[in-house]
Amino acid sequence: MHVTIEQAEKAIAAARAKAVELGTQMCIAVVDSGGNLKAFHRMDGAWVGSIDIAQKKAKTAVFFGMKTGAIGQLSQPGGSLYGIEHSNDGLITFPGGIPIVDSDGEMSGAIGVSGSSVENDDAVALAGAQVVGDTELPDHPWRT
Repeated sequence: MHVTIEQAEKAIAAARAKAVELGTQMCIAVVDSGGNLKAFHRMDGAWVGSIDIAQKKAKTAVFFGMKTGAIGQLSQPGGSLYGIEHSNDGLITFPGGIPIVDSDGEMSGAIGVSGSSVENDDAVALAGAQVVGDTELPDHPWRT
């Protein structure tokens, strides 16, 4: 099942509230399980460059079913996913992209956030994802 517009809006509202709490301006993107943009919010003052980054973080998380920070660890020189950021018209492999997993354990979408430190981006994305579902897929044999 795909993330609904109601869920996407709820995730954006929670992420935006966390960004306000942290005193930062963010771009927040929610994609469906196919990586298609479902909803987007650019807070006043958020960097223009963060528009693309937020969307790519969300797509990266949904394409590979894991948090972008985890992909980043695997994509370091010598890692099993080294160079992956060059695939799929460009991926983002640092924190701030988080899968959204429904109650059946299926990925329904993902959220991507950009506009601050990667620690803040990740915290804001997590706040958005957690209000609509889980953030980790069940174990699968093909997962790294």
